[in-house]
Amino acid sequence: MENFNINRRRFLKGATASLVLSTLGANALDILHPTKPYRVGLIGTGWYGKSDLFRLMQVAPVKVVALCDVDKHMLSEAAAMVSKRQSSHETPKLYNDYRKMLAENQLDIVLIGTPDHWHALQAIEAIKAGAHVYVQKPISVDVMEGEAMVAAARKYKRVVQVGTQRKSTPHLIDAKKNIVEAGLLGKISHVEMCCYYHMQANGNPPVQAVPDFLDYDMWTGPAPLRPYDGIPHKRWWRTFMEYGNGIMGDMCVHMFDTVRWMLQLGWPKRITSTGGIYVQTTGKSNIADTQTAIFEYDHLNCVWQHRTWGAPADPKYPWAFTLYGEKGTLKASTMQYDFIPSGNGEPIHKDVVFEKEKYPEDVTEPDIELNAAPATRLHMLDFLSAITHNGRPVADIAEGHISTASCILANISMQTGRPLSYDPEKRIITGDREATALLRRPYREPWKHPEIIV
Repeated sequence: MENFNINRRRFLKGATASLVLSTLGANALDILHPTKPYRVGLIGTGWYGKSDLFRLMQVAPVKVVALCDVDKHMLSEAAAMVSKRQSSHETPKLYNDYRKMLAENQLDIVLIGTPDHWHALQAIEAIKAGAHVYVQKPISVDVMEGEAMVAAARKYKRVVQVGTQRKSTPHLIDAKKNIVEAGLLGKISHVEMCCYYHMQANGNPPVQAVPDFLDYDMWTGPAPLRPYDGIPHKRWWRTFMEYGNGIMGDMCVHMFDTVRWMLQLGWPKRITSTGGIYVQTTGKSNIADTQTAIFEYDHLNCVWQHRTWGAPADPKYPWAFTLYGEKGTLKASTMQYDFIPSGNGEPIHKDVVFEKEKYPEDVTEPDIELNAAPATRLHMLDFLSAITHNGRPVADIAEGHISTASCILANISMQTGRPLSYDPEKRIITGDREATALLRRPYREPWKHPEIIV
């Protein structure tokens, strides 16, 4: 516990201290120092699974009891890293099957960092096992999975935080409070969101034998079983719709979720999307390299655009959102924001908060997103606060569902070629049986699609 107390004092110093206290309230120290360490398990020990786990370990007394992954090499590497970071230097128990991990360990918290096609089944099973869950975005690959996840969280009274940590990003919290809520923009009647990263991992690797350290059938799970053509979890999976929802599900979900949070928006009234593979046509990838989507609200359109080719519209904001108000414009990304007044007035600029001096271990951690680390630490504290107070976290599963499902609906609109209006009460697309049938993907046997628990 000594190492944790040092970490806690370190966390409550510096730029984020006042933000922690204002966000978590007077009981912040109680949240940071429960009566006993949280028993934690991680499913999916790759890039972001480990990153989320290490951010949690930096801010709370946890005992990492178990790790689960279908890649033996990745699992053993993660176990060694966790052992070094645990004050006890204890090595967690290792599992290939998350169901066995959940059955054999009484876990307080389960983190889910697997590819998107696994999120729903693993989150629901963890909830049923009594754990609170931190699940990466997007929460699901189809809309009915998301509905089932929300229902399970409510039935079993578990806290589920979604990894949309922009809501816990210090400079974006500042923009929400001091630009949007302060009225500097005036009436906001148009929003643009974009991603111009070259993310379509296009290529034509040959079909090959599955290595003995990888359980490829278990990695695939409920998704269609593609011929094995290389390690899928080294970001190759993101280029296939079999496992996710393309760049809409990967990148738009972050920006759209942030815009909804800033402007207090719920479900869109109507969603329209067009796009496809227009440029990068030579490889195996089947995600859209070009796509536009419009999320319609009363007197407000939120417009998304992505291209995995060419140059960004604004090189300073290649993955970003812009709020257009009658009094000014707010451009924001994970790295910064700029408020530009329409008339007289002072522009305002804020940069991302880094904590490299306070957390020197961040600097040496492989593949870490240094700009996201402070936000994820705050996101974990908000998660713990909701557990402590039996409340809802800032990125509650219901909000994550709206943002995820809206992106999925955009893809369905692109597929069907028509606008869609989702009715969350009836769980149908109004007046469109064909599109409604696409709200639920078929599962590969013997896996069963989760049902909505009431």
